Formats: sequence, structure tokens, C-alpha cells
Amino acid sequence: MTGLEIAQAVPPLAARATAIGGSPVREILAVTARPEVINFAGGLPAPELFDAEGIAAAFRDVFAHEPERALQYSTTEGEPVLRAALAERTTARGLPTDADGVLVTTGSQQALSLLATVLVEPGDTVLVESPCYLAALQAFAFAGARVVAVPADGDGIDPGALEELVTRERPKLLYTVPTFQNPTGRTMAGERRAAVASVAARCGVWIVEDDPYGELRFEGERVPWIASYDGAQDRTVLLGSFSKVMAPGLRLGWLRAPAALLRACAVAKQAADLHTPTVNQLAAARYLADRDLDAHVARVAGVYRERRDAMLAGIADALPAGSTWTRPEGGMFLWARLPESYDTTALLREVVEQGVAYVPGAPFYAGEPDPATLRLCFVTQTPDEIGEGLRRLAKGLR
Repeated sequence: MTGLEIAQAVPPLAARATAIGGSPVREILAVTARPEVINFAGGLPAPELFDAEGIAAAFRDVFAHEPERALQYSTTEGEPVLRAALAERTTARGLPTDADGVLVTTGSQQALSLLATVLVEPGDTVLVESPCYLAALQAFAFAGARVVAVPADGDGIDPGALEELVTRERPKLLYTVPTFQNPTGRTMAGERRAAVASVAARCGVWIVEDDPYGELRFEGERVPWIASYDGAQDRTVLLGSFSKVMAPGLRLGWLRAPAALLRACAVAKQAADLHTPTVNQLAAARYLADRDLDAHVARVAGVYRERRDAMLAGIADALPAGSTWTRPEGGMFLWARLPESYDTTALLREVVEQGVAYVPGAPFYAGEPDPATLRLCFVTQTPDEIGEGLRRLAKGLR
């Protein structure tokens, strides 16, 4: 470069990269990573409950018997042995599925991203629950969607409000976590699921049914997937994950979808990462063949129930008078609403100074946020730690 030449600035980032903020939950976790902080903010499973030996044995078996295959490229759709095992588990739970109807993804978060890519054009409307899983809001925002919240109560989405919005907004899809929802912990009632399926069939809309927590049930009867209800079979994408029942570090999820949509997602995945890591898929398939995952999940759910009960036992004394909260039948989260004078975002710094953390509820809203809400994760701490955390929370809120 001569003295007369002036370097030009590089082109700017894409608009979507600057318009979409980072995850407030991830940012809170970075701030509260100190070991002395009792962290109710994360959505992390309890690491001491991982079946580390069982998973390690599965990896050892894979490398002992098929190392060349484990270290080679795989098909985009996923390893056939794992797809077959996932189809069998889904069928056993009341939704007939074959291996060709399953696409393995790098965590169910990738499944959301793929669906946003293949279904959503910039400016399209997407309907979500209110409040909604935060990373879903990010995925749809990156796709350029116009995200509209559907009113909900303790039983989930209001079907009448849904039909009104579908008729008026003509959305591409409805996104829902109907069982032990993140962030509220609520479960959509069976009659609501049937009504949602009916609206989707009559009005013409895709349903994306995300189910990362459904196996973590502590009490009550299992509610069938929306995908199994009349009218929903040809328009529902069911997402699943091993993150909460096996280990999140494996980054293994899947989607079950009608053939044309599944094929489109496979093409999008080819552009994203070619395929999910082969060795992880084969190890998961070996684990399913050699171990009793259902028995492991039952043990984990038993521990989580004790921790939920500990949080429920102390929550009334921890929150200000006039607060309300959910009583989840499973999953990982409890949702609370403080009196209207409280702003949980503004209070968080004072609460963290007491050595405890939560996630403010405002970021989970696609529409007008409720600043008095917050999410508490009850699975990562022991009952004694939960009790101490709630005492700290009471002090911070005061």
C-alpha cells in the first residue's frame, strides 16, 4: 500500500446480526458463575445425575467395534440405528413413527433454526406462547419473522384467541412447548391440545411442538402429544432432545415431520453442518440398546421432584405478599409473579449481591412484557441449597 492509498472499511454485518441481541439468560449465567452464588437462573440439568459411566461405556463400545465408522462422515438425516431407535421410542409413546420420519439434529435448538429457515420468509408471522422459550424467539427473529404472542393461562394457549389470531394474522406456524413449558412450567391440558389441532387443521397453519422436558414427569398422567390429535398429523413437527434426559453435552436432538418438510430441513442442515457428529449418534444408539434410559429418567425425575417440593415449600416465605407462582407437574422450572410494584430486572443486581440469582421474566415475552415476573430453575441445587437460596432471595427482594 502506497502513502496515497486509503484503506476502506469492510462491509457491515448483516442487519439481522446487529438487530438481534444475545440471550439474557446466557449473560446472567456469565455474571453468576461464582461458586458461592446459588443459581436458580440456569436451565441446566443436575450434572451429578448424569449416567457418566453408562455413556462412557457406550463410547468405549463404539470405538471397540466400529471406530472407522464412528470417525467418518455420516448421512445428513442421521445414523440409521439411532433414527430407528428414536422412531421406536416415539411409537411406544403413542405416535406411530418410522425411521424415515426422523431427522437427527445437533440439539433440538438446531431443529428450531432449520424450521425457521425452511418455513419463514422475512416478514412472515409466527405465533408463540406468552411467555415463550427465549431461544425460540431468537431463532424466529433471525429468520426475519414478525412474532406475535398468543394469550395463555395456566392450562396453556387459549384456543379462541389462537383462532382469532390465525384468522387475522395468517401466520406460517405456531410454536409451543406444551409440556412443562419453559419458562412457566405449565402443561397444556388435553382438551386444549385437541382444540389447537382443530384450529390448525381448519385454518391452515403449521404446529411446531417442542418437547424437551416431557419425560421428566413427577406426578399426574401423561398428556398425548399434539401431533397425535385429529387434524394435526399432517401439519405438526415434533421436536425431541437427549439434553435433559441423557446429557446436553452430546448435543443430540431430533425432529419428526411430514416427508416434504423433513426433506427441506435435511437440505438446510446440509448447508449448516453437513451432519450431527457420528460418534455421538452411535454412542447414544448403543446406550439405548444396552441401558435402560427410562429407568435412568425415572431416577432423575425422583430427585427433581424432591427439589421441586423443596422450592414449593419455601417459596411463600421468599416472595413478597401477594405473589403467585406455578406448581409444575414435572420439568425444571417454576414461574412467579410479584406484585405490580416490583421490577425483577431492576432488582436482580441487589438479589445477586445476596448470593442468589433468577432470570427476570421480561425477555420471555414476544409482546408487552410483565416486569414483575421471574423464572426459577429448581433442579440444579439440593433441597438444602434451595432452602438457603430462597432465604437469600427473600433478603434481596426486601
